Amino acid sequence: MTAMSSRSARLLQLSAADFRTRLPEALAVYTTAMGYAPGTAEQRAPTWLAHIQREGWRNVVALDTAGSLIGLTYGYRGMAGQWWHEQVRKGFIEGGSKGASDDWLDDYFELTELHVRPPSQAHGIGEELLRKLLDDVPQSKVLLSTPEGTTRAWRLYRRLGFQDILRHHYFAGDPRPFAVLGRRLPL
Repeated sequence: MTAMSSRSARLLQLSAADFRTRLPEALAVYTTAMGYAPGTAEQRAPTWLAHIQREGWRNVVALDTAGSLIGLTYGYRGMAGQWWHEQVRKGFIEGGSKGASDDWLDDYFELTELHVRPPSQAHGIGEELLRKLLDDVPQSKVLLSTPEGTTRAWRLYRRLGFQDILRHHYFAGDPRPFAVLGRRLPL
């Protein structure tokens, strides 16, 4: 696949049914962008299918000129009882920031996934995906988690005004430290 500019990528929102149909392709983008082993897709598929059922779920995908999926993003309304929400709330409490959790974990959109195939990265596609996903989100803020470290994703989030909410947080089942970043909406 050749690199492309954001102008040559076609962005669109898929229905839940269409997203399910393209799930193998979406998971291939995810594993390639994250550098994960192909077997990771099989482990993540049930989680992504469950996310589709969540309140406020929405997505945006980027297609190349041949119609192949080269990028995707999705998220939903975050709320108490969801795994990610409870993990972050616990991190706030353990860090002595209960008040911050009350503010940030109320009325937020959880940006769950944002991935672009490596050959198509650094051409503005990730930013366009993110902007289109968050356009008209009814929640007052957006939260996300990303592995600690200087990456293209970090630079994108910083450029768009995301701030540190929780740093060096460890999610159950993952040995890597993560940062939780947030931003008031609209972008």
